[in-house]
Amino acid sequence: AALQIARELEQPDILHAHDWQAALATIYARNWFWNDPRLAHMKHVFTIHNLGYQGRFGKPALYELGLDDLQFHPENLEFYGDVNLLKGAIIAADEVTTVSPTYAREIQTGEHGFGLDGLLRSRSYKLTGILNGVDYADWDPATDRLLPARYTSENLDGKAACKRALLEAMGFGAETHDRPLIGVVSRFAEQKGFDLLQPIGDALMQEDVTVVALGSGEPHYEWIFHDLSQRYHDRFRVWHGFNNGLAHLIEAGSDIFLMPSRYEPCGLNQIYSLKYGTPPVVRATGGLDDTIEESTGFKFGEYSPAALLGALRHALHCWRDRDAWRDRMRLGMSKDFSWDRSAAGYVALYDRLLGR
Repeated sequence: AALQIARELEQPDILHAHDWQAALATIYARNWFWNDPRLAHMKHVFTIHNLGYQGRFGKPALYELGLDDLQFHPENLEFYGDVNLLKGAIIAADEVTTVSPTYAREIQTGEHGFGLDGLLRSRSYKLTGILNGVDYADWDPATDRLLPARYTSENLDGKAACKRALLEAMGFGAETHDRPLIGVVSRFAEQKGFDLLQPIGDALMQEDVTVVALGSGEPHYEWIFHDLSQRYHDRFRVWHGFNNGLAHLIEAGSDIFLMPSRYEPCGLNQIYSLKYGTPPVVRATGGLDDTIEESTGFKFGEYSPAALLGALRHALHCWRDRDAWRDRMRLGMSKDFSWDRSAAGYVALYDRLLGR
């Protein structure tokens, strides 16, 4: 349908497709419309948001999609006996982008390449990482209508009100108001790194800290949060499911945001956390490494429970110096990860692709 619309336009310059769900637009254009005068000169950009999801199906899908055996080849769609739509688009596109510079490097390694690292290394000449942007119209504590109180880097009083509201919403009493509060908003999935939390849960709960979490996902990871909430109910609470208002309140009301991802192509919550004056603890991977600095948050490199616990303890130690902590908050709130900057990267890519 997208290609048929493009044929009705006046010689489109570029078709930009995203992830495996749109990969067929690029594949069809190269196979069915290569000699169509309305589309033959159109360039193709393909963006990978998460290489872990590739659109991989059995060989019969090839015929259901109207393709032929010429496409079932290692240099086309064939991937270990299956059809791989993401792979086909990577091969067919003129330029391939992903959502952070570090992730663009990581997906060319065996650890993060999900079987396509060799292909991506061979196509590195057309692979670019452009950091995602965020929409500050929705995520700005100065204007956020979902918060009980709004605040800015110049006047942080509203953040304390948000913390009290969050603790009360999660059923905590007044005795928790003066403790550091760690917040989590996430899918509960292998990618997100919460298997690291299980071995250190008891040690973390020995610290003077409160934890609130919002999310849902794979049963094993949901159980990790449920178990900690049951055993440490006076200091650990979890909301299973989706709740947009609570997500905003956790970003605003928490003192520290936790995001220990195994891998993270870009990530948005750590960027929201900066804007909300909630320094994040993150693993130094993908977009987390590109957006968080030691002056605005806390990073750990080794994917291990001990490294995570060390980073959390360091953050909790720094929180006790209230003046330095407020400086850290304000510096994070001043960072600009808006789409204005990201869009400029795509415009530069388009211009280069068109020879401008």
